[in-house]
Amino acid sequence: MGNEGQILIIAEAGVNHNGDLELAKEMVRKAREAEADYIKFQTFIPGDLVTSRAEKADYQKREAAGDSTQLEMLQQLALSEQAFWELKEYCDRLGVGFLSTPFDLRSIDFLSRLDMDYWKVPSGEITNLPYLERIAETGRKVLLSTGMSELYEIRGALDILEKNGCGEITILQCNTEYPTPFADVNLLAMKQMEEVFHKRVGYSDHTRGIEIPIAAAALGARVIEKHFTLDRNMEGPDHRASLEPDELAAMVRAVRNVEKALGDGRKQRTPSEQHNVELVRKSIVASVPVKAGELFTSDNITVKRPGTGISPMEWREVLGKQAKRDYEPDELIEKEYRDV
Repeated sequence: MGNEGQILIIAEAGVNHNGDLELAKEMVRKAREAEADYIKFQTFIPGDLVTSRAEKADYQKREAAGDSTQLEMLQQLALSEQAFWELKEYCDRLGVGFLSTPFDLRSIDFLSRLDMDYWKVPSGEITNLPYLERIAETGRKVLLSTGMSELYEIRGALDILEKNGCGEITILQCNTEYPTPFADVNLLAMKQMEEVFHKRVGYSDHTRGIEIPIAAAALGARVIEKHFTLDRNMEGPDHRASLEPDELAAMVRAVRNVEKALGDGRKQRTPSEQHNVELVRKSIVASVPVKAGELFTSDNITVKRPGTGISPMEWREVLGKQAKRDYEPDELIEKEYRDV
């Protein structure tokens, strides 16, 4: 999906469908309308993902009502295998890429049959050796989120993935707090990871608003992932830190504009400004009437627009030369002057 070399934009639906297949399909439609390259869901078997006593994260306690455990919350959010088959088929029909993050080994095995373009490894699995090995053995490309990670942990995950045969790896800067405080985003870590690991880099965002993904694009992110929801006021753990559909569309447009604006990195005159050269630059002109035979001095010549005559860079070559003809004020000095 997307044009070759273009920033990949992933609309992260996650579990913002609240376990409802029809809501998930509506999210597919909205992601397609926003012109995202991919929509990504989350695939998990609740009992394989968390223990029965696992507490919810602080943000989950804030945003998901009730005193349920993390397991009970996830049971309400999980979609069936059949639902994912339907979503994959629906994405194919609408022309938006389908992705889903697996959170356990059985989910990896299931999603392997859906022929996705990428695996998305979430931040929480970067230290899960059996998980990383199973992902790598498929040979597919990987997007590796690095929230909560130190460099040595990222290196360890990369070693496991590469030793076990995975495809191209893109490392995503990420912070797992929902919403992420701006002071903790650390976009420049993308540059460090690119230099240290010699991999493509990108950004998985959990801030509010669209500014930070746009900044990430300007800093060279090759993948941008952003949570979205149909309605931020819906009940559920991730809605409040997500974009609504019109905001997602605005983010995609802004990232595409930034992408165009980055250019090829070579400083040169562009076709769009070529016509401005003569209008905006200046030439050497007479500042007062000049008679043939007079010497050009700083008292009788000056510099003004347009730039169709002698460049001011030749100012000192013109000074002291003899006018070959009469000049009126504002007339462009010609090169047919005389040496004295």
